[in-house]
Amino acid sequence: MSKQTFSLQSFPSTESFPDFKITGNISRNANQLVISYNLEGDLKEIAISPPSNAPSRKHELWEDTCLEFFLGIKDSQRYWEFNLSPAGHWNVYRFDDYRQGMQEETAFEKLPFSIQNQTDALVLALDVDLDKIVSVNQAIEIGITTVIKHRDGEVTYWALTHRGAEADFHLRDSFIVEL
Repeated sequence: MSKQTFSLQSFPSTESFPDFKITGNISRNANQLVISYNLEGDLKEIAISPPSNAPSRKHELWEDTCLEFFLGIKDSQRYWEFNLSPAGHWNVYRFDDYRQGMQEETAFEKLPFSIQNQTDALVLALDVDLDKIVSVNQAIEIGITTVIKHRDGEVTYWALTHRGAEADFHLRDSFIVEL
């Protein structure tokens, strides 16, 4: 198992928030994927939904503050998008190719993760068994991303790297973490 740390960057054309940062770590042990996000800074400027008493699978979580990652099988066009809301809601979508064949991934019936929301930090951690979608011997490539919606309604896009002229988390050459 190798744990890798990360730091996300905001898309260059969006307003920068110097006192805000998104860091974390990711690891894979056999087919258990563990990812933890740390949002630090002036969180009262960010629209964060309060925790839900009944977290569930929901669509279009990316329209609000949403922590995400994209997982692809090395040397394959297929990939998955994992959406995690600070409110506890979640979804996983499968794609056959770049933005093609999007469908809800039914292999996951729930996606439990923990959330710690403090005044100046939000920590979200997910521990997920990938056996349902990839085999333990398949190498995977990951793009780690976050959509931040500010209280004024402005949205900023954060990722490990931005490879397109516009913020586009689906670009496979931005899946730069290999596990």
